[in-house]
Amino acid sequence: MMKKAELVFLPAPGIGHLVSAVEVAKLLVDLNANLSISVLTIKQPLNYKATAYIDYLNAATITTTTTRIKFIDLHQSDADMDRLKFVGSLIQTHGPLVKEAVAKIVEHSNSVPGSPRLAGFVFDIFYTSFRDLANDFGVPSYLFCTSGAGFLGFLFFAQALHDVQNFELVELTDSDTEFTIPSHVNPVSTKFFPTVTFKPEGFGFLLNLAKGVREMKGIMVNTVSELESHAVDSLSNGKLPPVYPVGPILIREGSSGVHQNYDSIMQWLDRQPRSSVVFLCFGSMGSFGADEVKEIACALEQSGHRFLWSLSRPPEKVNGIMGHPTDYENVAEVLPEGFLDRTAEIGKVIGWAPQVAILGHPATGGFVSHCGWNSTLESVWFGVPMAAWPLYAEQQMNAFTLVKELGLAVEIKMDYRKDGGGEVEIVKAETIERGIRRLMENDSDVRKRMKEMSDRSRKALMDGGSSHSSLCRFIDNVMDNMP
Repeated sequence: MMKKAELVFLPAPGIGHLVSAVEVAKLLVDLNANLSISVLTIKQPLNYKATAYIDYLNAATITTTTTRIKFIDLHQSDADMDRLKFVGSLIQTHGPLVKEAVAKIVEHSNSVPGSPRLAGFVFDIFYTSFRDLANDFGVPSYLFCTSGAGFLGFLFFAQALHDVQNFELVELTDSDTEFTIPSHVNPVSTKFFPTVTFKPEGFGFLLNLAKGVREMKGIMVNTVSELESHAVDSLSNGKLPPVYPVGPILIREGSSGVHQNYDSIMQWLDRQPRSSVVFLCFGSMGSFGADEVKEIACALEQSGHRFLWSLSRPPEKVNGIMGHPTDYENVAEVLPEGFLDRTAEIGKVIGWAPQVAILGHPATGGFVSHCGWNSTLESVWFGVPMAAWPLYAEQQMNAFTLVKELGLAVEIKMDYRKDGGGEVEIVKAETIERGIRRLMENDSDVRKRMKEMSDRSRKALMDGGSSHSSLCRFIDNVMDNMP
């Protein structure tokens, strides 16, 4: 008789982390009828999108095999705590709640014959500090990494630089030093490294991440072997836990209900010629100040290309805590005077965007993106070439990979960053327009390569595909290491 196993997922509360973790959980239970999953959800202060999604998970009846997925909400922490303190103190604030929830799962398993037995935890990369809790329950810890294999490789590179060569990257703030990183084909300049690399507390945070990841029993990565073949190979060196590329895991529309503006957006796209629209969207945390918005508007108008622009209001502080970007009540207030009237025939400015549906629409011909990893995988899936304009986190390294190593994107400004702490650079309209024109008019090679990679990424999740096989191997790992 086959053993029945239960995994406990603990995803980070950011919407990109949370939704992709739920989607990979669905894939796993679909592949093995003896596997169940409990997803422990944590509500982050002022993160309204993620909170709405968690409420949806708790309320919705999910069809098919996802009856073997349960959602357990671990109440919101102190609403007066900012995001960095929230992550840093999570083990103290939510450790007892996680332990209590899992103890109930174990108690139910022991008291009900035929129930699945606890087989392990699957942590977000930010939550590997919870591995001691998994040890308390006598089960393995696994990781689901929502970033790409290249970022994992960077973590291990930074750790080796510190531990082996006793070198602190903090010393290279504002430099343009190039390093050979095993997960990248070409030397990478420090101007593409994540901002936290150059802050003492941030570099320490990265080192702790790397150490935590090394202690996992296995690592699922939301990537495709064919997309990041060099990076995946560099991680398969026998010195690290086994790596399982299981992507592309897409954040599908309908994950948290359909937005009220969905129909009007899709109807507008229906009226546009094939591959004629450039779509601009910068993620759930992406926004620009008024000066940059005007430069973007000028670039779009001068380019003459049809456009669909997802424009968000920058976050405001609430009781001293930085919130998340929101939609404008009246988008005209931040745009150049007369812009909406002059571009009414070719463009549409929106707030929230059903990104997957837009990228999958035949009218969409290019994507100006912050190069967040979820957005990158979605663009690859639909074969839409990108223009790289990263904002924060590891997005500059993603942009470097897309433009310089894979040739799947053109550049707007690869080393742009909003999280540096100083004055934010204004990218001029001429630079933005040049990137848009190259994306929509000139780079047939990028378009061809993106179409080829799209075909390969879709095959990866089919029976016998690389990611399908990785998912099966991960499940085998879980079953073989059940206590």
